[in-house]
Amino acid sequence: MHAAIVAAFGRNLVAQAARIASNAVAPVAAGPHRSRRLALCGPNRVGNPQAIGQSGAMTDAAILTDLEARGLVHDSTDRAELAALLGAGPTSVYYGCDPTADSLHAGNLIGLLVLRRLQLAGHRPIALAGGATGMIGDPSGRSDERNFLDDDTLAHNVGCLKEQISRFLDFEDGPNGATLVDNRSWTQDVTLIDFLRSVGKHFTVNQMVAKDSVRSRMEGDHGISFTEFSYMLLQAFDFAWLNEHHGCRVQIGGSDQWGNITAGIDLSRRRGLAPAHGLTWPLMTRADGAKFGKTADGAVWLAAERTSPYAFFQYWVQADDRDVEKFLWQLTLLPLDEIATLMEAHRAAPERRTAQRRLAEEVTAIVHGATATATAAEATDVVFGRGARDPSAPALASLVDEIPTSRIARAAFATAAELLDVLVTCGAATSRSDARRALEQNGITVNGHRPAGTDAVLTLADLAHDRYLLVKRGKRQVYVVVVDDEHPARC
Repeated sequence: MHAAIVAAFGRNLVAQAARIASNAVAPVAAGPHRSRRLALCGPNRVGNPQAIGQSGAMTDAAILTDLEARGLVHDSTDRAELAALLGAGPTSVYYGCDPTADSLHAGNLIGLLVLRRLQLAGHRPIALAGGATGMIGDPSGRSDERNFLDDDTLAHNVGCLKEQISRFLDFEDGPNGATLVDNRSWTQDVTLIDFLRSVGKHFTVNQMVAKDSVRSRMEGDHGISFTEFSYMLLQAFDFAWLNEHHGCRVQIGGSDQWGNITAGIDLSRRRGLAPAHGLTWPLMTRADGAKFGKTADGAVWLAAERTSPYAFFQYWVQADDRDVEKFLWQLTLLPLDEIATLMEAHRAAPERRTAQRRLAEEVTAIVHGATATATAAEATDVVFGRGARDPSAPALASLVDEIPTSRIARAAFATAAELLDVLVTCGAATSRSDARRALEQNGITVNGHRPAGTDAVLTLADLAHDRYLLVKRGKRQVYVVVVDDEHPARC
């Protein structure tokens, strides 16, 4: 009976994660940036008459109202004009990311999801990988100069960012198909003289030093180089170029980008291009004062090679109660009324962390897909005591090196390995006598089972999936042992 319930729970979780990830576009292969087409009708999709005011996807200008309701509007150009533009039909909107690393991070999620919300509302997203601006470095939000990246590193980073961006948007041909661009393609052949004549002449130094990002650096200990001082001109040039060549009328970004965005709007006006608009969202913060998207080990990356799906899931499931509603509003595509219902249940029993769990499932599915989300959720349940007695091999594999991990050669179990020695080797006990006391107090489980006694031994038959031992001491100490032939260490 228990196994049947666990199996049914697993199937339900996979189905739920698949539903979440169905909003996510599958990664594209190398070559033309194409992916499967987003469904633009049905629940929470464009065309659903009940979506307006309730869903993360709605038609025309209603998206602006939804963004405001989610706390995603900090500054914008004239609201009435922006609403009229969005309501007039598909509008091209761009968001840029500089390739300072080979992965985007949690701080980029808002921008990518705002682009996606706009696409679901019928607008045309333009995602920009800053191959040119990444060579300079944006001074916004920094107190010192960025290190320059060489051409090979930049090219590699741009390629990685393009692949990650492709998971969030639909690049299929159509009236609102997304476009992926690299600003180096239109910047690298522009000479300095041409740039100064066509762009630089439209800006005064007074205007540039009045920008918060520049002024704060000028007043700091390190100052600002002419290289980073010119970043605003390059980003303004991008917006004007996209306006002229792609009909892009709106740029979006974090509130620290407002000065760069308005510079592009002004350049478009001075060059006689179509009227342009900008919209920014507040920079994400955490109630505990820690920087959003950071852990003790560094940034929370979107690449699984940098931050595993399990660690990514943990970041969200551990969200502060004071932050979880905001994160649900801004980092998921859940309808606002569903979030309200979820938060009502959460406030009634915060110890169950229902809202955090749903947040982790939604965001992980968007970034890593349904299968990885189900595995991360199962592994979480294994570690924190809600899981099945016989976890899957992928769940156990996802815990390797994420929790205390030791590796023991298979030869140690070929005849029999004393449990006392295994407990000491994996770190569950400090000594054989400490291990013996823990066993006598029934404080140890191995693969979900309590050992028979202090003289218990383990053989290959005791391994889960012929490879793993999951050792728990009490409720909070969890260890994984990997048994294979590549590690000659014995107990």
